[in-house]
Amino acid sequence: MSLLRSARFPAIILLVSAVLALILANSPAGPGIAAVKDAYLGIPGVFEMSVGHWVQDGLLAVFFFIVAVELQFELTNGELNSARKALQPAIAAAGGVLVPIAVFLLFAARSDASDGWPIPTATDIAFALGVLAVFGKGLPSGIRIFLLALAILDDIVGIVFIAVLFTNDVNVGLLALAGVAVIVFGILSRQLDTRGRIPIAIILIVLAITAWVLVYLSGVHATIAGVALGLAMAQQPALRARHELEPWVNGIVLPLFAFSAALVVIPAVSPSQLSPAFWGILVALPVGKIIGISIAGWISLRIGNRGAAPHLSFADLLAAGALGGIGFTVSLLLSELAFAGAPLVRDEATLGVLGGSAISIVLAAVLVALRARHYRRIDPSSRGDELPRMDEQNGQIA
Repeated sequence: MSLLRSARFPAIILLVSAVLALILANSPAGPGIAAVKDAYLGIPGVFEMSVGHWVQDGLLAVFFFIVAVELQFELTNGELNSARKALQPAIAAAGGVLVPIAVFLLFAARSDASDGWPIPTATDIAFALGVLAVFGKGLPSGIRIFLLALAILDDIVGIVFIAVLFTNDVNVGLLALAGVAVIVFGILSRQLDTRGRIPIAIILIVLAITAWVLVYLSGVHATIAGVALGLAMAQQPALRARHELEPWVNGIVLPLFAFSAALVVIPAVSPSQLSPAFWGILVALPVGKIIGISIAGWISLRIGNRGAAPHLSFADLLAAGALGGIGFTVSLLLSELAFAGAPLVRDEATLGVLGGSAISIVLAAVLVALRARHYRRIDPSSRGDELPRMDEQNGQIA
């Protein structure tokens, strides 16, 4: 299990899953696998979803739960628990959202693909930290913490986009009932350290499932239930739950989602016939993120309190920008949502996410390795092997 909690191995599994899906989708086995993805599971006439939606709406809610737990920790005890600490990564994150949107719209503003503008705004934490762990030995911890804060803020933006932009015909009554379930879940989670923790844990699981079903039926994307539950749960039990769930999310949930989302047939057309969504995402992820994060980050160093965060050079910010261009998980989800009614455009957008993320991975590996070598020359004793991690037992950075 420790391997699945590391920064390196989950990123490798994600990459292998996506590549395998792309290969299989374009092989003779492709139609059969696609049929399995489209098959419906559930209670007929009561609650049914396709296998693909069970992965996207169901399993991925668990991923968003642990993201929300990490967000809750950072906002209360971590690197985002004050405006002073959050200022610089927040400004850099804003640049990393706005510039990719502008780059995407340069390609797609006047086409039917313009709805895909949120896609290149996301950063995949697992992939970014994996690249950092592999190539960043020797980087100061301050740079790593800055990147972690930046990636978390990007996730917040992605969550807001999912909640606001991809919600249709909301059933307010069901959503209110889901809110009640979340509130009761949060209250009961504060009793988990009592003698009745086993029955309380069972009730919490039932409440979590109930909240997820109600959010799904309300018309709001079901992954938002995972976010709400992660933010509502008492911190210590939430950190323990995150610790237990992390290997399963890294080893099963995210690879299954990557496989499902990347199960795309490569269109047999010339480059000029590809959708503007493909080109917009392909360029916006690596180029937009590098420009946005590095320039906004440089500005933040000039207008912010210099004592609020470690000093970062422009080269450090370029490396952070390249890491930010690894959209992958959340970008793939945004592609599915933005073009749910246009399968061909969705598939090309997915290819744009995979291509743009791949370019960003290569750029990030080179830039991070160069910065790490620079810092090792300055301080040969520096290691920086791993990112700071949350200690689930005492709620501190370990």
